Amino acid sequence: MMRAPRLLGVIALAIVALLAPLTAPATAGTAHQVAAAKAATASFTHPAGAKKAGYALLKDAAGIACIDMKGMGGMGVHYANGALVDGKIQVRHPEAIVYRFTNNGHLKMAALEYLVTRDAWRANHPTGRPSLFGHRFNLTPAGNRFGLPAFFSLHAWLWYNNPAGKYTMFNPRVNCPAGI
Repeated sequence: MMRAPRLLGVIALAIVALLAPLTAPATAGTAHQVAAAKAATASFTHPAGAKKAGYALLKDAAGIACIDMKGMGGMGVHYANGALVDGKIQVRHPEAIVYRFTNNGHLKMAALEYLVTRDAWRANHPTGRPSLFGHRFNLTPAGNRFGLPAFFSLHAWLWYNNPAGKYTMFNPRVNCPAGI
């Protein structure tokens, strides 16, 4: 009678052993991507570092620099590099660096944003959305607050904890001071 439970245990271990090779590379690959992204952007902790690398303050069509949404939190202040909006997704070259306001009013890096226009992506990928860090990008349709054509984007909160999720757009811990 002791053989049946033991056999089930052996089968369970065999299943785990078979599945481990399937899951380990994705986790290892994601960790490698995160490490590469952080290493490539470590000098952007404050906007001056991003400016030296060709990033500039991005405001929406109404001239608003700090993006937040009541009840959802904020994204923060984006510094974007237009030369990187080239239809490619490169982990070491995010199209935007996202900053949050600290308690003393200074800007500090919080997230990276990867962005590709929908048309540029569809030119080489007729279906699906881009993905990075094991997460699919969000679609922002045309007619958006930035006046941009439809685009895919992914926020990666690698530099500041986001309780809503590391790869969600808004962070409930980020807020924008009035008038910015």
